[in-house]
Amino acid sequence: MIGEAGRVIEQISTRQVYANNWMTVREDGIRLPDGTEGVYGVVDKPTYALVVPRDDDGGLHLVEQFRYPVGERRWEFPAGTAPDRAEADPAELAVRELVEETGLAATTMTFLGMLDVAPGMSSQRGHVYLATGLIAGPPQREHQEQDMRSSWFTAGEFEELVRTGGITDAQTLAAYALLRLHDDRRAR
Repeated sequence: MIGEAGRVIEQISTRQVYANNWMTVREDGIRLPDGTEGVYGVVDKPTYALVVPRDDDGGLHLVEQFRYPVGERRWEFPAGTAPDRAEADPAELAVRELVEETGLAATTMTFLGMLDVAPGMSSQRGHVYLATGLIAGPPQREHQEQDMRSSWFTAGEFEELVRTGGITDAQTLAAYALLRLHDDRRAR
């Protein structure tokens, strides 16, 4: 039961309707405040870490891969979850995802904030980190990431890609907003 002023929606039943190595889908019977009952579908995925790799000159490192649900390639900040729907420490996960997807290792990881992926349908939350003091190495990508590529972008290039639709990933856009807020706080 969740809500600003207390309990708003009551879960009265639940059943798993689908599961694979990355997610489960459940169907919850619910009761609204007026007593009306209904059904709510929820996608459960483990916590993820998203990393904003930034070099000393302010360059941002992104990865691009084909995203099957939308049928197109997408530029994004490196991100991921632990295998087999396991929960993992987000800070450790951030270190692993950065090396795995880009080959970069960071001397400093700074927590920027938390994101809810799609709170109207999913329980998944993400932890966003800024990676600095970067040391290059070879990526250690998982098999399903074989089509991934990566590249550096200036902040201006990143923002132009956002304006022109080249970057549309909601988590990447939200992480960039957290980065800008972090930078603004430090500049004061």
